[in-house]
Amino acid sequence: QVQLVESGGGLVQPEGSLRLSCATSGPLFSINAMGWYRQAPGKERELVATITTNGIARYKDSVEGRFTISRGDAKIMNKVNLQMTKLKPEDTAVYYCAASTRRPYEWNYWGQGTQVTVSS
Repeated sequence: QVQLVESGGGLVQPEGSLRLSCATSGPLFSINAMGWYRQAPGKERELVATITTNGIARYKDSVEGRFTISRGDAKIMNKVNLQMTKLKPEDTAVYYCAASTRRPYEWNYWGQGTQVTVSS
C-alpha cells in the first residue's frame, strides 16, 4: 500500500511563506496523481492543488498565483511539495496530502495531515 507522510506545517505571519512536503512510500509507480487538501475548523475539506505524473498542475482559485505544487521526481511520485507564499489568515487549516492509484483524482490514499496557522 502507498503511505503518505506530510511535514513542514507550522505558525507563520500573514504574507509569510511555508513549504509543505509529502513523502511517499510503497508502490510509487501505481500513483497517477497527487493532491493537497485542507480543512479549517468547522468547514469541509477542500481541494487546494493537484499534480499528475506528467506534471499537469491545477489550483483552487483562491490560491492560484500564491501556491505552487511540484513533484520531486519526473517519473515517480516519491515526493510532492506545496510552496505557499503570501499566506493569509484564511489559509489556516490542517493540510492533507492525497494520492490516487486507480482513476486520476479519485483519492484512495491520505496522509495524517499537518497544521498550518497564519496569524500575527
